[in-house]
Amino acid sequence: MIYTGRALSVDVLPSGTAHLVFDLEGSSVNKFNQQTLRELQEAVAALQNAEVRGVIFSSAKSTFIVGADITEFTAMFRQDEQQIMEWVVAANKIFCDIEDLPVPTVSAINGVALGGGMELALATDYRVGCEQTVLGFPEVKLGILPGFGGTVRMPRLIGADNANQWISSGSQIRAKQAFAEGALDAVVETDRLLDAAEKIIEQCIADKLDYMQRRQQKTSALSLQPIELMVAFDTAKALVAAKAGPNYPAPLTAVQVMQDGATLDRAGALEVEHRGFVKLARSEVAANLVQMFLNDQFLAAKAKKLLEKAADVNSAAVLGAGIMGGGIAYQSALKGTAIIMKDILPAGIELGMQEAEKLLDRQVEKGRIDSKKMVKILSSITPTLEYAGFDKVDIVVEAVIENADIKKVVLAELEAAVGADTIIASNTSTISIDDLASALQRPQNFCGMHFFNPVPVMPLVEVIRGEHSSDETVATTVAYAKKMGKTPIVVNNCPGFLVNRILFPYFGAFSRLLHDGADFRQIDKAMERFGWPMGPAYLLDVVGLDTAVHAQAVMAAGFERMNLDFDSAIDKLYERKDLGQKSGRGFYLYEMDAGGRPKKLPNPDIDALVATVRASERDFDDQEIVERMMVALCLETVRCLEDNIVATAIEADMGLVLGLGYPAFRGGALRYIDSLGVAEFCRIADQYAELGDLYKPTAAMREKGVAGETYYG
Repeated sequence: MIYTGRALSVDVLPSGTAHLVFDLEGSSVNKFNQQTLRELQEAVAALQNAEVRGVIFSSAKSTFIVGADITEFTAMFRQDEQQIMEWVVAANKIFCDIEDLPVPTVSAINGVALGGGMELALATDYRVGCEQTVLGFPEVKLGILPGFGGTVRMPRLIGADNANQWISSGSQIRAKQAFAEGALDAVVETDRLLDAAEKIIEQCIADKLDYMQRRQQKTSALSLQPIELMVAFDTAKALVAAKAGPNYPAPLTAVQVMQDGATLDRAGALEVEHRGFVKLARSEVAANLVQMFLNDQFLAAKAKKLLEKAADVNSAAVLGAGIMGGGIAYQSALKGTAIIMKDILPAGIELGMQEAEKLLDRQVEKGRIDSKKMVKILSSITPTLEYAGFDKVDIVVEAVIENADIKKVVLAELEAAVGADTIIASNTSTISIDDLASALQRPQNFCGMHFFNPVPVMPLVEVIRGEHSSDETVATTVAYAKKMGKTPIVVNNCPGFLVNRILFPYFGAFSRLLHDGADFRQIDKAMERFGWPMGPAYLLDVVGLDTAVHAQAVMAAGFERMNLDFDSAIDKLYERKDLGQKSGRGFYLYEMDAGGRPKKLPNPDIDALVATVRASERDFDDQEIVERMMVALCLETVRCLEDNIVATAIEADMGLVLGLGYPAFRGGALRYIDSLGVAEFCRIADQYAELGDLYKPTAAMREKGVAGETYYG
């Protein structure tokens, strides 16, 4: 044995080749935390003087190395530039020492090798994978770029064009493509990985493979002419900039770093990478995106804990077909849970099945499933006009029209048709779960399960705990949401629950801006520049003006501060039956493009309509628009946290990111408040106090600001 640690060990195989095995103690995966890097440094130092024929790097776990330990990033990225630079330089020396070992080296990659794991593999002379091997650089999704030599070695190994795509996209690449592009030298059966790696070592020793030439290739400048370099990188930068947009600098920076280092040797190119890494690591975008990753982990851990109380969900039903019911049925069946879809009208059933079939057709077109799989999935959806089979399902999602009286009648009828232990979950977006539960004999088996439209696309499901909802009911509904591939967040009952309760002050702020003389097109552009995928006028058109009017009435009845003391443009559009995309006319006009998607066009009649609700005429700058919109939204998020509608700041922010498309690079509403400072945010809000209670910070918030506290601690 050459080296033994808690994260890795090195022994010598009978052939005389050293075998370094990653096996991080106390973890289900290998990752580059400080301990692993320290032990790797010590192990490589031992190998530099060991009498071995070669070195093979492998993993004792089901994956190779998933990357760096992101839980360490938050503290590390708060350090000053010099400290981060010292860390990344020290880490890179380890990888360079691996590349410079006096014997040939091979990585035997038995699964996922991402980020630092991929960079470790790049530092070795050769890489052998198996069918399960997945490679990639997810760093740009965290707002940074590869920091262990990925931008240096990758373009020299597989070419500038491929490297630009791999690194700027953050995509995960499967073995077949990786082999075709040169990132893997062989793909073998999993149980032959070690043998294949040993054979490569033997071929190097027998001079059948020139591993020193491979090293020369990876440590020298790119072998491209200046004009070829310019074309490769400038083309990539244009494509990456257009796709990433101005708010996510990491993908473009990564390409620029590769371009700047392309004419340099390894040492010079690594210096360029270090500077790019440090610059991004210190940015607010990186801090927020790293926090987003940690938030995901938090939600997954919280759901896992809840699952301990969950009953099995092997069969389901959805009551109410159409687009929403069809989407729910599709998602359930796609993820392996057979489902009954019931409606009172044949037309509803037909529409629901058409929706499911259309969604499955898209999966086939994208190559994710074949036609045989499509037929199997579709056949696991049972359309019906009766309650036959409902007594045998584990959970029923009620998805009928958003009307409390109708829902109560349907729920009472449904309860009589299901088993005594069947869970009933209402897909309501605003109606009180406790009010709906009053129609039931077994309210302990009832909760809310709010899907966001379109169901297959939107990742969030709000699971709403009513006054009588049992822990098992909530846990099982969470389990079903997870099984459907969704991210569930448990919230307590109130009008609008979490996401819609926060959304409607935002819409209220929009309506008041129009009332005060702002141009809705300027508002849309200002909020899109802030980072929203679409401005509020466009969002209202997508949601539907009828849905917005109904939900606004529910919210105003529940919260006096959400009452509008003027006629809004939303109301006027609704009166004219201009409902947005569903009617082809709202704030904008819509017509179908060649792909069957609604195309947004100017509405020539809208200015005259808005003028009828305008109380004044004045110009607004973008800063005031953003402040008025965001103050209303952020303060309602604070109130939801203080009212215990949601348990943590993380869940509040993730609800907005996953359910509304809140810009992830800003981290969420509470994270945004923290970035400004709670006291400073209160100062901004106070400038708009005359606009009403939506703009007045709570007493607890003011206390937090005075104390210098933050929502993320």
